[in-house]
Amino acid sequence: MLLRLRPGPANPILKQKHLKEKVKVTKKEDTFLTRPLWPQKFHYILTLVGYSLRPSQLWNFVYLWIHKGGCSFFMIYILILVFAGIPLLFLEMTVGQMLQQGSMDLWKIIGPWAGGVGYTSFMVCFITSMYTNVFSSWILFYLSHSFQFPVPWENCPLLKNASDFDPDCARTTPSIYFWYRQTLKASDRIEDGGPPVLNLSLPLFVSWCLIGAFITNGLKSIGKVMYILVLLPYFILFCFLIRSLLLEGAIYGLQHLLVSKVSALYNIHVWSLAGSQVLFQLGLGFGPIVSLASHMPQSNNCLIDTFIMAVVNVVTLLLITAFILSVLGFWATSITYRCSEKNVETLIKLIKLGKLPPEASPPADLRDNPASIYNTWLNSLPQDIKNMVLSYVPECNIKDQFLQINENQNFAFVAFAEYTSFLPWSAFWSLLFFLFLLFRELGVMVGFMQGIIIPLQDTFSSLRKHTTLLTVGISMLLYLCGLFFTRPPGIYFMRLLSEYWTVLPIFFIVICENITVAWAYEATRFLADMAVLLGIPIPSICGRLWCYVSPVVLLILFVTTLVDLSMKSMTYMAWDSVGSKEVLRQYPSWGLILVIILFLIVILPVPTYFVYCLTSGIPFKYKSKDRLVVFSKSPPLSDKPVPSEKVQKEEILQDDETK
Repeated sequence: MLLRLRPGPANPILKQKHLKEKVKVTKKEDTFLTRPLWPQKFHYILTLVGYSLRPSQLWNFVYLWIHKGGCSFFMIYILILVFAGIPLLFLEMTVGQMLQQGSMDLWKIIGPWAGGVGYTSFMVCFITSMYTNVFSSWILFYLSHSFQFPVPWENCPLLKNASDFDPDCARTTPSIYFWYRQTLKASDRIEDGGPPVLNLSLPLFVSWCLIGAFITNGLKSIGKVMYILVLLPYFILFCFLIRSLLLEGAIYGLQHLLVSKVSALYNIHVWSLAGSQVLFQLGLGFGPIVSLASHMPQSNNCLIDTFIMAVVNVVTLLLITAFILSVLGFWATSITYRCSEKNVETLIKLIKLGKLPPEASPPADLRDNPASIYNTWLNSLPQDIKNMVLSYVPECNIKDQFLQINENQNFAFVAFAEYTSFLPWSAFWSLLFFLFLLFRELGVMVGFMQGIIIPLQDTFSSLRKHTTLLTVGISMLLYLCGLFFTRPPGIYFMRLLSEYWTVLPIFFIVICENITVAWAYEATRFLADMAVLLGIPIPSICGRLWCYVSPVVLLILFVTTLVDLSMKSMTYMAWDSVGSKEVLRQYPSWGLILVIILFLIVILPVPTYFVYCLTSGIPFKYKSKDRLVVFSKSPPLSDKPVPSEKVQKEEILQDDETK
């Protein structure tokens, strides 16, 4: 793609030296490389969907629905999505499509003072990619054990050369034991060291090999791969949804779809969580959306694409919420039934030993509805006898069991692994579930990799000739970095970054992007340029949202999130090998220091570029007559050189007087 500044005395911007950075020309013997485009728009949409629907965020949405207001939380989510999420998604799609550039160099073209935003976005994308693919290694490890019958997380393992169960597993549940002791080989504290765990290092290598194979041949192969990585998980989701609706206890779980807490509407903390969920659910600020959109024709109606993405996002969230609530209802019901039956056995033994009076005899037949029969009997006891019973056995309450869901990703592995073990053909359902997770994680990582490779190739044009080598090099570099998170305390570092660090730079990046378009370049001029490219008028409401609504919403959410993180103690759920149970521990003081230092490092390019522009006398924004109009027509998916006379030249910062 050829970018040039139209010469002429009428354009004073040409006199500024800093604009030299905005001209990227690749020329060799009077030929130019055109920018490849998506062969089909459907491939582009699939890739965006695959990138945005991260399993961890889908799980987090259900957790927030249950614990932060139910329908009230969903209303808050929709409001923030409409007034901030959709406008910002449209903004990122628009700038990428208009300028045909990756996220690294794009923002300095729109606003010279915002040149550092792209570098910050690139670093956040790279750091996030280091640990995000570790999820795939967990999934592959579980997947490799799903072909056994019974699956290993269904029963405790036997000791070597003995007929007894492992005592560590006997003190907890088989699913929790398999997760911490056999999958993660987790340490007791984050301070503990240890080499990378072999049973995770190999799956991590395999997952990076898969990702590299998917993206080596560029957009053409990515589009085809996305048919599997996106559409097949939806088919699996529908199968699971239908199956879960037929399970006992599903109705109890689905009742939470109708629960609403009005108090959540007045809780600023809930609004902050909903705002963070919107940004992460759409994948804003990381850079892949801009990079993927830069390979669409400039005449593509990205406004329609934005609404398609928003609708797919909401529909998927509702489907996954109904599925998970049904599963949790069945899981809580099954656990409560087992609890009731175990309590009855224990009470009968205690009565025979004389530790409880005969009046504490439980009902003999629990076949019809164990939990209901047992709890009815327990509540009918005199208070003194009831207290004696509860001093020996736990209370079996389905509500308490259901609300045990937490926001940690490990709960999804533990709970759903245990859920599938209750089903007939448990190995088959386990296989389907972990295939669903694997395809979703690989789809996300394909998006992240495009957010790294495309900006590098746009910044260093020579890398376009060595796409395979670049892909292999980045994949291996990220694999080596990811080994740090496969160590015994690796999961604790992942939680530190995902729960306490990532949200801050993402808010910062999105705010900078919003200000750059809305104020540095001016939203009205930006929309006018888009109208020229699309051939249709853009609703003025977009400009108003960019200028007056989304910046205020983002700033309030950012400040609220910063206050929340600073006021609460930094804790993580850890494994206690002595008691074979999960315990809540506090991060050491250096954990907070690490988060602060890493945040300052990634945002450093923004103030650095700001100071550079200030000392160089570069204006904050262009003059009102300077317009960012780019015209080009790139053939679909062609990496071959095209004679220069066949390449339609583009004009950047064209003077209104020359139109």
